[in-house]
Amino acid sequence: MKALLVLLLSGLKWGKLATTGGSMLPSLALYATIWGWRYAAGFIALLFAHEMGHYVAARQRGLDVGAPAFIPFMGAFIALKERPADVETEAYVAIAGPVVGTIAALAVYWWARSVDSGLLLAIAYSGLFLNLFNLLPISPLDGGRVTAVLSPRIWFAGVPILLALMLYRPSPMLLIVAVLAVPQLIQAWRYDPHAPENVAYYGVPLQTKLEYGAAYLGLAALLAIMSYDVHEMLGHTVRPT
Repeated sequence: MKALLVLLLSGLKWGKLATTGGSMLPSLALYATIWGWRYAAGFIALLFAHEMGHYVAARQRGLDVGAPAFIPFMGAFIALKERPADVETEAYVAIAGPVVGTIAALAVYWWARSVDSGLLLAIAYSGLFLNLFNLLPISPLDGGRVTAVLSPRIWFAGVPILLALMLYRPSPMLLIVAVLAVPQLIQAWRYDPHAPENVAYYGVPLQTKLEYGAAYLGLAALLAIMSYDVHEMLGHTVRPT
């Protein structure tokens, strides 16, 4: 875990690192008052790994991108200062976050198993579930930006899932995601695959669609299985250590 964070940190300049740290501390302080500083620090670290996945991928594709910024109880984000040249670039940047975030969460999971720590197991679960949620196929979540490589109309498949989550466990975060998704869904409804601008942006080879589709489904399946298994393990954990 430490090695992964060092690698990710190397992609940030000191000025951007200071910006990230300035927004990270309020989130850390607020989370610590509710869940304790150890859980808060672990959760923040996994959020940071996820966002740095996006950041490094964006830089690899030559995009101007802001440093990760944290918003208490809303997570974190990076700001792309320019639109990707095509949907494949957008999908590449989008899927990098859940990939790196999943690797970090799995590292914490194996650490938890090796030292028999309920606390670390809870942190790993939060990371796994966070990345699974972000893979919902609806924009502006990562899953929506990845599945757009197939077609923006796939976002409508995420609507019933999001509604079910809102009914099962209402939260302000889900409501905000729903509000942000509305203009994206309107755009998807009006999507014309034959329009020149859409052909230029969304026109990718079938092989590219299959590769991203397979990566998306594989990662989502892994996260769903691991989230369920770790949740069951936590149900049998007596106390975190």
